[in-house]
Parts: sequence; structure tokens; C-alpha cells
Amino acid sequence: MSTVSKDALTRLIPALRAFAVFLCGDPVQADDLVQETVMKAWGHRASFQEGSNLRAWLFTILRNSYFSDRRKHRREVEDSDGSRTASLAVYPQQQGHVDLVDLKAALAELPDDQREALILIGAAGLSYEETAQICGCAIGTVKSRVNRARRRLGAKLGVAGADDYRPDALSEAIVEHTGRTRY
Repeated sequence: MSTVSKDALTRLIPALRAFAVFLCGDPVQADDLVQETVMKAWGHRASFQEGSNLRAWLFTILRNSYFSDRRKHRREVEDSDGSRTASLAVYPQQQGHVDLVDLKAALAELPDDQREALILIGAAGLSYEETAQICGCAIGTVKSRVNRARRRLGAKLGVAGADDYRPDALSEAIVEHTGRTRY
């Protein structure tokens, strides 16, 4: 086991920098890459084998650091104005949870036949014909059950008309702030 001297490391910095500029094409990035290489080499100097080629060892560290950084940066997206970050933000879900709890409670209070018809049509996305087959009744009966269920749910949830089916104040504030209509 051997260590690398500061002098030997310092003497190779110009060659490392030239190689780094060649690799990345940017003198500022090359300086950062050389600094990272020197720091890694100094931190692992005890693993350098006496009689090995110090220059080759350092160039290998520099090259590996460069390609590791490239792989990492390939997955990154530049976001200088913050617009990308804003589009990935997760907004509070408390109100949605409260609304869901209220909906479940209101659904539980519906008569079984109305709840069944409403769930098959509204949640499962089945047609009236398919729902009528499943429930063993006429299509008109299914339509009537769904209509009654919707009216009862509206009354229980305080929904009087189409205007009540809009975003709450928090959702509207988010849309106004971000300009996004979906979140």
C-alpha cells in the first residue's frame, strides 16, 4: 500500500485539465471535473498501488467521473424559470378526501337498487342496457333508479345544479396561480 504525494498530484493538474476540456468542451466544467478528480484521488490515495501509473490512474478517475455526470445529467431537465417544477407540484388533497368521505356516506344512505344502478352506470361505466341485464329489470327502470339516486345524492351533498359542480376555492386559487386546469 502506498500514498500519492501532493507534489505528484499537483504536477498532473495541467494535463488533467487539458483532458477534461477535451472531454466536455467547457473550461468551467473542466475545472470542476479536475477538482472532483483530485478530491477523489486524494480521498482514495491509500488504494493507489506503488509502481502503478499515477497519470493513468488519475485520467481513469477523471474519465469515469465525466461519464457518470453525463449519465446523471441526461435524466435531468433544465428548469431555469421554474415552469417545469410548477407543473410537477402536488397540491393538497385534504378537501378531496373530505369530499370522498361525504360521497361514500351519502351513497350508503341510498336504497340498494338505486345505489347499484348508479354505481354500474356512473362508476363502472356500463351502458343502461348492460345494467338492465345485470339488475334483471327494464332499461326504463334503470334510468329511473339512476335519476332518483342522482337527485338524492345531490340533496344530501348540497348540490342544487350544474353550477355547484365546479372547483372549490382552493382549486380555483391553484388554477389562478399556476394557470393549470388539471392537477
